[in-house]
Amino acid sequence: MSNPPLGILLIGHGTRDQRGTDEFFELGRRLATQLAGRAIVQPCLLEFQSPTINEGWRRLLEAGAERIIVSPLLLFAAGHAKSDIPDAVEKVARETQTLDRIAGYSRPISRQPHMIDLVRERLIESLGSAAIDPAGESSRPTAVVMVGRGSLDPCASSDMRLLTEVTLRGRGNQIARSGTGAQSIADCYEIAEGGCCTTFYAMAQPRLPDTLGQMAETGRYGRMVVQPHLLFSGRLYEAIVRQTEEAAAKFSEIDFIVSRYLGPDTKVAAAIADRIDSLASEKIGGEALLP
Repeated sequence: MSNPPLGILLIGHGTRDQRGTDEFFELGRRLATQLAGRAIVQPCLLEFQSPTINEGWRRLLEAGAERIIVSPLLLFAAGHAKSDIPDAVEKVARETQTLDRIAGYSRPISRQPHMIDLVRERLIESLGSAAIDPAGESSRPTAVVMVGRGSLDPCASSDMRLLTEVTLRGRGNQIARSGTGAQSIADCYEIAEGGCCTTFYAMAQPRLPDTLGQMAETGRYGRMVVQPHLLFSGRLYEAIVRQTEEAAAKFSEIDFIVSRYLGPDTKVAAAIADRIDSLASEKIGGEALLP
């Protein structure tokens, strides 16, 4: 353990879905494994479930943490990262007279390399199944629709669009392992320039039902892979599946496939640990936070 003891306050959004909650705490355990011997990891939730941010902060104090890195478990920077979480943390820090123990806030995991690797893995799973033509005949090409949660923050929406481009048109180890020798997923699966797009479930445009309808009506695509960019199970993932099923019923000539959400994968834990290490390596008061 670092000296003095370092605490990590891992903050999830929270969900009413018990499976999603369980997955969040599983991720917390995996992060604790990543940082074993260097930091105390305390998961907590912004809303819906316990422990709250207030409770999590106090537990770290009770465990002896003298410096605390706040790690918001967010895919992109938006309202929660910029105001809700800092407000809640600073409130309990004032109440406990421990404002000086806030060592900093780690950045959202966004396009951290481990996250890009995991997104590509999920997409390749679905594209691999979509590439099978039971009739052995040539078919219309496959389209990829990346779905973000959506945010009123234009920076978060732009980051989601950029993630789509990096995922589909960038190089990656998973592509090399597929044995195709292609430069990118788009090349490997022959996805045309107009065959991949970014859409959103709420609060940003375009919305998923509109995107699916517009792409289907072109008549260009025989299959559509919908990839929800979500961390855990919950109502949002279920709603995306339902909206895709509604499109499939309307456009029965097209095969629709919904990819798995990211889940409490070790790559997510590694991405969070990297963000924490990046912050911890900075000099604060002349001392590095982690060895």
